[in-house]
Amino acid sequence: MIPYGRQFIDEEDIEAVVEVLKSDFITQGPKVKEFEDKLARYCGAKYCVVFNSGTSALLGAYYACGISEGDEVITSPITFVATTNMILVLRAKPVFVDVEPDTGNINSELIEGAITDKTKAIVPVHYAGHPVDMEKIRSVADRYGLRVIEDACHALGAEYKGSKVGSCEHSDAAVFSFHPVKHITTGEGGAVLTNDEDIYQKLLLIRNHGINREKFMYEPDGDWYYEVQALGFNFRLTDIQASLGISQLKKLDRFVRRRREIANYYANELGENPFFDLPVEKPYTLHSYHLYPVRLKDIYADIKREIVKKLREEGIGVQVHYIPVYRHPLYRELGYHNLLLPNAENFYKRVFTLPIYPSMKEEELKLVVGACKDAEVFGV
Repeated sequence: MIPYGRQFIDEEDIEAVVEVLKSDFITQGPKVKEFEDKLARYCGAKYCVVFNSGTSALLGAYYACGISEGDEVITSPITFVATTNMILVLRAKPVFVDVEPDTGNINSELIEGAITDKTKAIVPVHYAGHPVDMEKIRSVADRYGLRVIEDACHALGAEYKGSKVGSCEHSDAAVFSFHPVKHITTGEGGAVLTNDEDIYQKLLLIRNHGINREKFMYEPDGDWYYEVQALGFNFRLTDIQASLGISQLKKLDRFVRRRREIANYYANELGENPFFDLPVEKPYTLHSYHLYPVRLKDIYADIKREIVKKLREEGIGVQVHYIPVYRHPLYRELGYHNLLLPNAENFYKRVFTLPIYPSMKEEELKLVVGACKDAEVFGV
């Protein structure tokens, strides 16, 4: 089976991890700060705090941006559930806005109509690695005094109008994931980038049990003194993982180039196919292709289940990203059962993702393309 995504680990990565395993620090040591500094520099942001998963990084970003009980947060339904689950953890309410039919990104033209006096933030999701039009999002947010938190878990290495996603030029914070199928991996891991020092300090607190070892509210008892100043968690990334992240980061631009090469290969080979439409790349973006989502044409949408089954039987590990969040039982029970967003529904009805990852071989690409040109797969 050719998977839809997988990690790329080489000897340099392994040696970096082994070096840390032989050192004095394997949890919170110098490699964590080194990884943070290098990631911030790569993206063009002032601050970076790494976490033990993209999910905990999302929670950290929401907390640091002041989202709390009773707040409403506008976001996209076409995303992994972590985006909205972490809003629920803070007892806030996700408010879903419909998506663009071609990119699957939140439709910025519809956001203003969803704003109420309870709205606290907008969380655009850069679906599949295609950046959202962030200037439009920021403009709306500024008019209403809202926070903007980018769920950039798909988009490390992508660019918006010439700047790296994660620079936070148009947002208060940006969140990345380092799961093995993402652009770089630390096994599990995540990060929040920001240009706001107050957000940065709050991120440090929530990551480490709310502990502050430097800026005290009371007179210290001695050199050993520290203070718990907020409710926090153990969301720490280890030096073992950070060393892998540092090594992977060196290869990130190469990984993105390779993903774009594969996307171009698909575009050249499948551009005239009669079965589905290919992803788009808006002129203001550089797509980093975490996913390669294709959309079935009208006459094939009703048989997506059969098409996906046949492709998998041929060894092509296609996947569906994503079931709209509001369709899940948890959200139906919370009152989203009557929600209908036509573009999100249509996108889900049609979409499936083809394999794309840096180590894909030419023969694997040919197998994928061959299966996608096979009329029998599509019931013709």
